[in-house]
Amino acid sequence: MASWTGVKASFAVLCAFFISTNAAIPAQAGASPWMQTGAATSQPIGHYEFCQKHRGECGVRSKRTVAPRVTASGWAAIRQVNAAVNREIAPVTDIVLHGRDEVWSYPNAQGDCEDFALEKRKRLMRKGFAASNLLMTVVRKPDGEGHAVLTVRTAQGDFILDNLDNGVKLWTQTSYRFLKRQSASNSGRWVTIDNSAEVLVGSVGN
Repeated sequence: MASWTGVKASFAVLCAFFISTNAAIPAQAGASPWMQTGAATSQPIGHYEFCQKHRGECGVRSKRTVAPRVTASGWAAIRQVNAAVNREIAPVTDIVLHGRDEVWSYPNAQGDCEDFALEKRKRLMRKGFAASNLLMTVVRKPDGEGHAVLTVRTAQGDFILDNLDNGVKLWTQTSYRFLKRQSASNSGRWVTIDNSAEVLVGSVGN
């Protein structure tokens, strides 16, 4: 059986992360710890198809509220869900698993980046986190490849749960170009991320 290191190298589209105690420090002076979202934009085709199968997941309406401050017990829950999902799900691309790209689904032992993020979102919601604070997000990696991560909105900033980096980081501490994410007020809609250019492009440990 291939080692985890070998699997990770073969399927570079997948997720794993751990909580960082100093992650609230912005990576760039003056950069906002929160994403500023703008106009409505196109929904990823994979998410659209996911919503056809899971209409309840994509019909959540929320009043615009200030993101909550995550307590120590809240971060412990995030760490527990993260570790469990990363331990239980084997990384496999959509092409290998489904025979085509852009299939967003809850993983059954296997999945790729958006599947890891969807599963973590579902489990955190079961633990009491609001859908409006757990937002699927589309980014572009430094090599130009598209990628999906989960954004956790908090009073401390917007944090990224990513399967290409073993860390839960403030969004400004990643090397990604942030393109769009789910709307905090409507889980079936997507919005632009207007201050993505503030992010300092740095290295991501893979």
